[in-house]
Amino acid sequence: MSLLQPKMILIDLDGTLVDSVPDLTYCVDAMMARLGRPARGEAAVRTWVGNGIERLVRRALIGRLDGEPDETDYQRAYPIFLELYAENTFNRSQIYPGVREGLEFMRDAGYPLGCVTNKAARFTEPLLQHLGIHDFFGIVISGDTLPRKKPDPLPLIHAAGHFGVKPEASLMIGDSVSDVNAARAAGFKIICTSYGYNHGVDIRESDPDAVIDSFVELRELLAS
Repeated sequence: MSLLQPKMILIDLDGTLVDSVPDLTYCVDAMMARLGRPARGEAAVRTWVGNGIERLVRRALIGRLDGEPDETDYQRAYPIFLELYAENTFNRSQIYPGVREGLEFMRDAGYPLGCVTNKAARFTEPLLQHLGIHDFFGIVISGDTLPRKKPDPLPLIHAAGHFGVKPEASLMIGDSVSDVNAARAAGFKIICTSYGYNHGVDIRESDPDAVIDSFVELRELLAS
């Protein structure tokens, strides 16, 4: 398989299809307020997302990407965040420009599509439904669907099996080093978005097979 002739395409959610940071920031800052602590702000939250809500809450508590908060603090904060995010999953989140056009192109071209995210299913499904893109996908694998999540290759390999496609004939579209590592471990090709969440590091440093600024570029990449 060349990069341009996949038999199946899997797509990440946050930072690839959807800019969910406005909702996540609202919940982080509201959680911090309830804990009597200062707000973190959107700029910081943008560098912390991408590894699931648990990591986001831990990072918010300590105010940095790496490290661990006091476990008692975390056990107090995490339920607060879950409560807030259940009510603010899609109030401020939007699909990126070009995403709908790209999804329509891939669907109309006959590519089987799947969504693979580390976001829990209780948040993934409502977000996809609200944004009107759920029905593009033949399978949706959330962070709690299987025993392991990205960067482990299991979700990608599971999706390939669902569609009856070999990993080497499969393509992942994501935005982070986690997506690149999962794709490489699964034997997939990987295209990354330039605009997503990668902890402030240029995704090109992770050496994906291609980088796009918009999903509309997929028409040219996949049709060449």
